[in-house]
Amino acid sequence: MIREILLAAVAAGAVPATDPASLTYRFDEVRSKVYRSPAGDEKKEVRVAVGETAATGDLVRTGFWARTVLAVPERKARFEIGSSARARLAGGEPGVLLVFEKGRLKAFFEKLTDGSPVERSIAAPGALLAVRGTRYGLEVAGDGKSLLAVFEGTVEVIPTTPGLAPVTVQAGHACAFGPSTAPHTMPMRAMGMSEGSWGMNSGMGQMPGMGPGGTMPQSPSGSMHGSSMGTKKQ
Repeated sequence: MIREILLAAVAAGAVPATDPASLTYRFDEVRSKVYRSPAGDEKKEVRVAVGETAATGDLVRTGFWARTVLAVPERKARFEIGSSARARLAGGEPGVLLVFEKGRLKAFFEKLTDGSPVERSIAAPGALLAVRGTRYGLEVAGDGKSLLAVFEGTVEVIPTTPGLAPVTVQAGHACAFGPSTAPHTMPMRAMGMSEGSWGMNSGMGQMPGMGPGGTMPQSPSGSMHGSSMGTKKQ
């Protein structure tokens, strides 16, 4: 479904159809054990070092306590990927830089100054996250339920399930979503969350700001419904 959404955007001219093979994925920081599987073939998995590069279609996996910073210079993007995470690099989907399958990351997108449309999206289970210039955190649990926290700028959460409407998430807000689950937002402060707390216990148990059992807390008006968002311990 992500592919269909993006192909439709390309056809409409909203997303330019450039060659993803021209992108550079560079490991600017590697802490502990970080692995790369060429073309997603985990039988050929190799350990990576600082300064090495990866190609579109590769799978990146981080070990327990590991961390890596992956830069995409052509798109002015950088991803800080935490421990016990899995991410696929582009893989031919128009506009998608990363398909994030599990774990926690922090994404940085420099603001574009020339006004030209540039493909800069992340795919997560159940939604596509589209930006132009922003900074946000994303955590994906083992069952695909996800939490987005926007620290700067805005992010459009585009569900891949037919019939679910897109949601625009502003800075200072969080958004819970997942496969077949409509995105819903609330202020980060209502969850006891901040950008500083996002890096705590990365990949280790409950997402920041979640209530008992991994539920999203009610807003003061009671209009938000909780959803199970807990991550499994690695």
